[in-house]
This record gives sequence, structure tokens and C-alpha cells, in this order.
Amino acid sequence: MLPQYEVADVLNAHWPKVQQSIKFNTWQLRTLHAVMRCRTAALGAHVDGCTSCGYLHISYNSCRNRHCPKCQGNEREKWIQAREQELLPVPYFHVVFTLPDALNALCLHKPAGVYNILFQNAWSVLNSFGYDHKWMGAQTGMIAILHTWGQTLSLHPHLHCIVPGGGLTKQGKWRTAKTNGKYLFPVKAMSKVFRGRCIALLKEKLPQEMHPQLVNELYKNDWVVFAKRPFNGPQNVIEYLGRYTHKIAISNHRIKNISGGNITFTYKDYRQSAATKEMTLDALEFIRRFAMHILPKGFVRIRHYGILSSTSKAACAVVIKEQLPAITKVENKKPETKIYNPLQCPCCKKETMQTLLRFNRRGPPINWEDMAKKILECII
Repeated sequence: MLPQYEVADVLNAHWPKVQQSIKFNTWQLRTLHAVMRCRTAALGAHVDGCTSCGYLHISYNSCRNRHCPKCQGNEREKWIQAREQELLPVPYFHVVFTLPDALNALCLHKPAGVYNILFQNAWSVLNSFGYDHKWMGAQTGMIAILHTWGQTLSLHPHLHCIVPGGGLTKQGKWRTAKTNGKYLFPVKAMSKVFRGRCIALLKEKLPQEMHPQLVNELYKNDWVVFAKRPFNGPQNVIEYLGRYTHKIAISNHRIKNISGGNITFTYKDYRQSAATKEMTLDALEFIRRFAMHILPKGFVRIRHYGILSSTSKAACAVVIKEQLPAITKVENKKPETKIYNPLQCPCCKKETMQTLLRFNRRGPPINWEDMAKKILECII
């Protein structure tokens, strides 16, 4: 079901104010502009035709921006299906590392620096605990996904990490985590190490911003590290990852009303048993909060480490599966989700669609259908 309102509708209605505001940098404006124009005549269009049945279809071009609510569904499915082939026959844990509110101002001022430190520190903590013989005595792995938002679009930087319940020793032997993979590492101990190492890295890499008052504030409270029990089988890991990989700050379906310069959207209040509530913000404030979560240009928000890294995962998977043959087969596999195929004709279902015409932002001429039919006749 198509949403009634979109982030693009908000941007279109208030774009002059956004351009005049000093609250947005040039990269944010460029991204917002792409989201606003996605799948509209402003980005041009193309006509596809089926060489088998003659079906014609006109489509407006997508912006393909990773922050666009309309462009992430298909990308998410492609990413998930690629990862399915890499699953290990072992239990997996979901671990979350969260930065404290005291660092929010620094995150806005130096996002790339702080978020890189967050990734580096999270892996440092997991890797250290994994190598510790008290807990595992082996190298584990991690797939980490950065989220920067809370339910009300507030700044809430945290990493969702998927961690296998075991690792490989230096001798190449698989070693399962404590209690047969039902327990990873103590979160209280991880929290203290996470805080200490993160502050040390911040002092080293961002010394001018780490004034004594901020450092004292960061040491006042415990930092949040959360670990869930292992998933029910490797296949559930993929289903769970799908919720996080290509998620953005807010989906179009959450926007419930746009009127009088205000935007109303739904959110879950986790302090009250995840009750669904509504929040209304001034349009410019809504856009400002959305823009806070636009990542710096070229920033990688999904990263792989250890035995799950791009350079190690293939070789490690072979070694691990040789040692754990009894559970390599995954039963009750979830039905494969179909990925949109631009070559497949919606009418005859054959992969015989070809692009016949392309148009710029002026849009297609009135006789585009006759033009496309003539080109299709020549091809056939």
C-alpha cells in the first residue's frame, strides 16, 4: 500500500525555506534535493518495451540516494540475499554499542571522525574479549551497521552488530562461546572497556574538541552495551538484518499528516512498552532532524570485521564448515524474496524488456507511446 504522504512532499512544500536556512550544509542540501526529486519528472524518465508481447511502460528515474525512503527496499533485498550465502552454521548474537548524549554536539560537528571511532572501538572491544581465554580464546567476527537516530528523529548514534557465537584460534580450530554458544561476553565489563577506549581514541584523534569538562561528563555515567540471546538458527539472522541494513531515519508510511506548516508522524515509545504515539513538529524542524542523519559523503555505514571481513570470510567459512558438519544444513529456509528485475515484463513475465526512449526533466512528449511502438517494431 502506497503511503499517503512522503518526505519528498514535505521538502517540496518548504524548499525555499530550506534553501534560505543556515541549518543545512551543502552536502545535506544536495541530498535533500535528490530525495525531493526522486521518481519525478525532475530526474527525467524512460520508456521500456517488451520485445515479446509489446507491453510498454514509462518510469520516472530514481535518485538512488541511500537516504531516500523510496530507494532502499530493493537494495536491502539484494544485500540480504548476497549475505545468505555467507552464513556460518553457528549461533549469532545481536550486540548494540551506543554513544552517550554528551557526545551529540561532537557528532554533529565531526560526524565522520566520531562515527569512525565508534566502529573502531566496538570491534576493538569484541576482538579483545574474543581473544581472552577467559571467554573464548579465539578471533570472532562482526557485521556492524550504523544508525544515528531515535524514534523521534533525535540524534542517537549506535551500532547494531551481528556477532557469531565463537571464533577461530590461531591454529585454525573453531571454538564456541561460553555455555555452548548461549552466552557471549559480560555486557557490564564490555561497557567499561568501551567507554575507556572510546574516550582515549577521542582524545587522540580529536584533541581540540575533548576539553576537560566534556571528558569528565563522559566518565560520569556507564555507557550502554546491549547483547541479546542468540538467534534461533542462522537463517533468522538474515531476517533480522533486513530490519537494519538499509533502514533510514523515517519511512514515508510513518508520516500521517502535512498541514499548516506542521508534520505529524508516528513513533514507538519504548519507555511505555513500545506504544505507538504521534508527534507533531514544525516542518523546518522536521527537515532539520531528518538532515541530521545524512551521513558524510562516502562514509561506509555497514562494515565487516574479523572472520566476517571481506578478505577472510570465504576461507574462514570453509574451515569452520569442515569442523561443524553436523549443523551445516539449514532447515525450513525462508522463501526467497523476489527482487525487482527491470528486464522482466510485468505482462508476459519474460526477461525481454528493453529501454526504448529516455527523456530529460521536460518529460515525455504527448506522442511518446507512438514513438516507442515504432522503435519496438524495428527491434522486433
